[in-house]
This record gives sequence, structure tokens and C-alpha cells, in this order.
Amino acid sequence: VQLQASGGGFVQPGGSLSLSCQASGYSLDEYAIGWFRQAPGKEREGVACISTTDGRPYYADSAKGRFTISRDNAKNTVYLQMNSLKPEDTAVYYCAAEPTKGDDTFVDALEVYDYWGQGTLVTVSS
Repeated sequence: VQLQASGGGFVQPGGSLSLSCQASGYSLDEYAIGWFRQAPGKEREGVACISTTDGRPYYADSAKGRFTISRDNAKNTVYLQMNSLKPEDTAVYYCAAEPTKGDDTFVDALEVYDYWGQGTLVTVSS
């Protein structure tokens, strides 16, 4: 089970980025997928997650209204569209997977995920 996160980069405040989390070795549609981030000197925190069967999204308060998580099972990929980015969104973003349906409790529950990608850096600065 491998996860590859990509799409990070440098963007000015108010800009947008789209992150991708592609899986290999298994079918992503059987896994709840979460996006987490870790800023320098801070603990890793949940951003969003998406459940398996119905693809229902769940968001941390920091992401509501600005970020959208979605999945394309045909491409075995989960996306995180980030709009209206702020400097405080600067962090390394990680995707994680767990072979269960998932629900709102999975947004910020690092411990429930068994599989993690390597992270992609997002920098928001003027």
C-alpha cells in the first residue's frame, strides 16, 4: 500500500492549489482518505477526510468553506482543492488511508490511519 501526495508549491495569499493523493497497490475506493498538515514547530493536524462508499466529505473548521476534498476512484486518486489560501495554511500536507468507511471523527484522528504518504509542501506567502 503506497500513497503519493503531490501538487504542493508556492502561492500568494488568496491563491489556490490542488493537491493529489494517488494510491498504488490497492483500490482507493475501499479506504477512507484523510488530508493532514504539519506546520513548522506544530503538531500534525487534520484538514479533511472523505469516506468510502458515499464519498461524503468532512472538514476541519480551518478548511470549511475554502477547501474541497473529492475522490476519483477511476484514477485511484483523492484531491484536495484549496482556495483562498492564507499564510497560516503553510505546511507539509500529508494524505493517509484506512480500510474502513470513515466519518467525521476521522478528520483529526491521526491514530486511525495505517497508511501515510510522504507529504507535499505548501507555502503561502506574499
